[in-house]
Amino acid sequence: MAIDTSSSHDTEAPSDGELVKQSLKSPDAFGEIVRRYWERLFRYARRISFSTDEDIEDILQETFIKVYKNLNAYDGDLAFSTWIYHICRNTVIDAIRKKSSRPTTVGLDAEEFSHLFQETPALAHAIDTREKIDRITAIIESLPLLYREVLVLKFLEEKTYEEMMDIVEKPKGTIASLLHRGQKLLLEKARQEKIFSPPL
Repeated sequence: MAIDTSSSHDTEAPSDGELVKQSLKSPDAFGEIVRRYWERLFRYARRISFSTDEDIEDILQETFIKVYKNLNAYDGDLAFSTWIYHICRNTVIDAIRKKSSRPTTVGLDAEEFSHLFQETPALAHAIDTREKIDRITAIIESLPLLYREVLVLKFLEEKTYEEMMDIVEKPKGTIASLLHRGQKLLLEKARQEKIFSPPL
């Protein structure tokens, strides 16, 4: 299936639900779903996988093929955005497990760091050079995926707990625990690497 990611210029954009109904009747309508979600899913996949752009494009191609093939199964119980994030997340995990994604130094930018460490502003301020950004990126990449993905979903994708529960298929208490533990691991590793020294 050829996937068109070019922008659409419709003045009144249909809702996700309307696009799903249109796509079930006409495959051409599915292109609007791709255009709507390509960039945000690209960022999401990059943030949790640290894969190359080429590998992420492959992941998204597979994601949208899965979405298209399963449109009939979408029943509206979940928000469509949550449903498509869940499919993308599982596709990323499959790629990581198969080791099909080649490692890369592409990581997070300064603005993303400020969001990720919004509850630890002293650490965000300490990451003030490219070298420190690269080092903290390596730390984030070294975190187990279960911690990394909830940190990304909460602070970068700005998902609610309810959305996160549906995307990662874990209860709220588990997600809260993973967030707390993930942040704690980040701080511990940053201190060990002398990137950040806690205030006295």
